Amino acid sequence: MINPKEIYTTKEAQDFLKISQSTIKRLLKRGMLKAYKVGGTYRIWGSEILRLVSPKVESSVYQAYNKLRQKTRKAIERW
Repeated sequence: MINPKEIYTTKEAQDFLKISQSTIKRLLKRGMLKAYKVGGTYRIWGSEILRLVSPKVESSVYQAYNKLRQKTRKAIERW
């Protein structure tokens, strides 16, 4: 169970979220998962991990996906 007030490493976050190392790096790079760099490694608050899997984030990701899909469709139609 993820404790919102505990700090986790990227490896622990990967295990909780069941995602690959490249995916966790992508989430950090895009700012979807906020973390703090300490001594060359990232540390992630448990509350950030929980926020990432919350329904609000899921719906915003779905909206972004739909927006991109519509934009791609329009670009293909213009070809």
